[in-house]
Amino acid sequence: MDSFGRTVDYLRISVTDRCNERCLYCMPEGYKGWKNTPDHLTSEQIVRVVRVAAGLGFRKFRLTGGEPLVRRDIVELALALTTIPGVERIGLSTNGTRLAALAAPLFEAGVRTANVSLDALDAALYRRITGGDVAQALAGIRASVAAGYERVKLNCVLMRGVNEGELWPLARFAAEHDLPLRVIELMPLSSSEVLTEANFFSIADAKRVFATHDELVAEAGHHLGWGPAKYFRLRRTGALVGFIGAMTTEHFCETCNKMRLTADGKIRPCLGDHGELDLRATLRHAPTDDAVRDVLKAALRAKPKEHSFNGQYSPCRPMTAIGG
Repeated sequence: MDSFGRTVDYLRISVTDRCNERCLYCMPEGYKGWKNTPDHLTSEQIVRVVRVAAGLGFRKFRLTGGEPLVRRDIVELALALTTIPGVERIGLSTNGTRLAALAAPLFEAGVRTANVSLDALDAALYRRITGGDVAQALAGIRASVAAGYERVKLNCVLMRGVNEGELWPLARFAAEHDLPLRVIELMPLSSSEVLTEANFFSIADAKRVFATHDELVAEAGHHLGWGPAKYFRLRRTGALVGFIGAMTTEHFCETCNKMRLTADGKIRPCLGDHGELDLRATLRHAPTDDAVRDVLKAALRAKPKEHSFNGQYSPCRPMTAIGG
């Protein structure tokens, strides 16, 4: 339990701040933070953190980035984590562009769920948003389904004037492949300028787009995984759509169950709060796990009641450095 009675049993682990894409909402132009931080955690250090966290009661873990699949030892790291007592589930968040080759090896290593970013199906628009190739992302999605993942979710970040026209094609694609689609409100996580009144597209706006094509039916009590999405079914197409509205949903943080480990060894109790605790120095110098456990407990106590996005929040480092 944290200080507000929430059960926190989910740790998102950024294994790198590197990425092979440059999404508008994640990585500022010209960002090369990894060149200044050759001190990313080693696989052994990540395994140590997960072992201690599992001993405290953390049960769910997700490998993120940056893009986690650019890390060369990602399969070996996933395998090491799945063998730790107390670890119930290992998931993956990825842009999918390297997943075609790695979906099967990661599944064999014990990864069972994948969240794949898919902000557009139109190839030119996808390249505008991410700098990448949508064909590679789609190949990765198909490969993860073929590999037998228990759950593959599609994530779309909403941007007015950019990709609202892609929502219905994405819903039809999700229905065709029987995959849940989650639409996510833009948050100020790469720079202060990334979120403006002009480019903000709310989940209420997204619901209105879907409602012009099909009827949204609330799926009360429907949960997929460990996130905050509220799910609806599109009656005729059958698509399952989850809405994540950190900026407009009241009491959004009421049931938050997660903390984050950054690639450079900081424990971040809340995505939308600047507070971090340095775990890297402890991992390097503490001979026993007691000190690591103490840092994790301190982070749990420091977890705020709610995020600070709706105040005068200004990111001190971009999303790619924090971890997705």
